Amino acid sequence: GGGVRHDGRVSRRTLLRAGAAGAVTVAAGCGRGEPSIQVAVVWSTGELARFREVVARYGDVRVVSAGNDIDAFLRARHLAGTSPDVAILPRPGLVVEYARRGWLREVTPSGGYAVPVGMADLLTTGGRRYGVWVKAAHKSLFWHLPSLLPDPPRSWDELVQVTRRLGGPPRRGAGPAPLAIGAADGWVLTDWFENVLADVTTPGFYSALARGDADWGSRSVRAALDRLAELWSVEGAFPGGGRRALLTQYEDSVIDVVHRRRAVMVFEGDFVDDVVRAFSSGAAPRTFRFPGARMADRPLIVGGDAAVVFAGSDRGADLVRWLSEGSAFGPWLDAGGYLSPNVSVPLASYRDPVRRELATDLRTTDAVRFDLSDQLPGPFTGSDGVGIWRIMQDFFADVTGGVAAGEAIRRATGQLAAAARSAGGGR
Repeated sequence: GGGVRHDGRVSRRTLLRAGAAGAVTVAAGCGRGEPSIQVAVVWSTGELARFREVVARYGDVRVVSAGNDIDAFLRARHLAGTSPDVAILPRPGLVVEYARRGWLREVTPSGGYAVPVGMADLLTTGGRRYGVWVKAAHKSLFWHLPSLLPDPPRSWDELVQVTRRLGGPPRRGAGPAPLAIGAADGWVLTDWFENVLADVTTPGFYSALARGDADWGSRSVRAALDRLAELWSVEGAFPGGGRRALLTQYEDSVIDVVHRRRAVMVFEGDFVDDVVRAFSSGAAPRTFRFPGARMADRPLIVGGDAAVVFAGSDRGADLVRWLSEGSAFGPWLDAGGYLSPNVSVPLASYRDPVRRELATDLRTTDAVRFDLSDQLPGPFTGSDGVGIWRIMQDFFADVTGGVAAGEAIRRATGQLAAAARSAGGGR
């Protein structure tokens, strides 16, 4: 998972940009007593504008978009001695890493802060809390066109049957393919893998893999990969075939369904609706939950963004406590497109029916699992061409390119185990 690209290297350009951003912040505060509280975020465009509306109600806060690679940005700022007061990080692994290096101070959320069990402990190390969740992503959704698929599949076997019926030689050239997939973005493929893994294995095994205490060559991992191979190898499953899918980015896969009508279904998180709003032509797509092995099984993978405070910033700590209150994100809730990780936020606060249903899921399921790749250590976590993203792309290329499932699974589990070892976790 993790739609945010991550690269541990710090380029000279990043250093210069970070240093300049630090200088601008100091200048912006001059002559007004205390400078603005500075917050670095991964968000851009609409999300950035919405967050600025949120913090405008708090006071003098300056929000800086660090772009996709917030880790490199913050490392550069640390080296330059211009760390922001607060950062909003897209991966719990980064929170723990920064805390262990001594970059962060402990945080205390507000009294009404309550998050699902699967998320609660991910921002702690050594029994101390170093972050609070401020935004959630529901990553267990399929989006489909009801005119082309009036009865969505409710189990994994039904999904495979529908894909075979809509794909395959008889349909070739006669209509849209069953599935769009943005396989050029490795995080899309890890999101698929995580949903299947959550369904075929126990919660304990899933979290042990994330911690580095389980075997990537185990039966559960092989079972998840086998299930993916069964679906992804269906002839005619993707518009233009597997090779085109590996050149298709996430946004384009959504556009293939909602605008170009080249495919009937696409899987990805609640954030798909941003692309839908921008590109949809005709009737809006509907959603169904990622199907599990049986009708009753519906895995729920969540991602999220967490606020942290850099060492020495008292004002940052006050801001983060305020952000942990459910009501802080009222403007974004009103505008739509926001899912709160805080289960104390009243369901009536959600104007948008899709988000209201997703917020209900977060409260009622005991099967919440946090995005696995976002918890993995070091480069194993994945970025373009690296780590688990690259391994899943290799696996996709194998199973869509005619390599037998058993051989593709053997290669993938070998790569996963080697990557886990070199990252210092797992076997």
